[in-house]
Amino acid sequence: MLNFSLWALLPPIYSVCTAAGLWVVYFIAVHDGKIAPLSSEYRRKNGSFYPPYISFAGNFPPASCIFSEVMNLAGFVGFIIAVLRYLQLKNKIDKHWLNVGSLVCFSIGCFGMTIVGNVQLLTAKRVHDAGTIMVFGLGTLFCWVQSYITMRVNLRNEGRKAAIARFLLSGVITLCIILYFSLMRLHLHMHASRCQWVLVMSFLIFISTFAIEFRHSSFWMVCNDTPGYPFHPSATCEGAQVTAE
Repeated sequence: MLNFSLWALLPPIYSVCTAAGLWVVYFIAVHDGKIAPLSSEYRRKNGSFYPPYISFAGNFPPASCIFSEVMNLAGFVGFIIAVLRYLQLKNKIDKHWLNVGSLVCFSIGCFGMTIVGNVQLLTAKRVHDAGTIMVFGLGTLFCWVQSYITMRVNLRNEGRKAAIARFLLSGVITLCIILYFSLMRLHLHMHASRCQWVLVMSFLIFISTFAIEFRHSSFWMVCNDTPGYPFHPSATCEGAQVTAE
């Protein structure tokens, strides 16, 4: 018998699969000569090489096809994780607006992932950049809010330890964003692209930490065949519910 919920596997599997998909896109782009390797010094020759930003790696086929699929799936599953996290905290936090705001932020960020994946940088730069701002900007805000919520709720007396790790990751993510945009302005593209990869991997590590709380919870959906709302709250429920044991 397992002494934890299988839902705990969802966040780390999501992070590992998303990271693996992005690295596959990177290696295909390097192999096809579209971007320079992260380990090299960036010197563009006759337009054959671009700096190894994730958006450049996913800009050219066949890597762009895989990139679109990875980002679509990442946005969809990421939204599911955000909803489950919202349900888990719904009856445990006194400041409900924080929980709702966190869900809204990450939901918009997940929509931004689909924009980044389906609108290539060199095709529609402004739209692509708007999606990037959604992902990085709202994603960073989500991390800080979740770190605070983790400390405040202190689920199973594990929240304070988990909050320390999440605050540290949030700090790394924020530092990477500042460095990323600063290095881009200085046209130090190779360093900026490396910083971007560290940023994205830090995001994925942060999401994987939700396994800590998810292992205590089970989620399910109930379908009611009777039209309208039930008179007794225990008779059925609408949508998804969560129990934390």
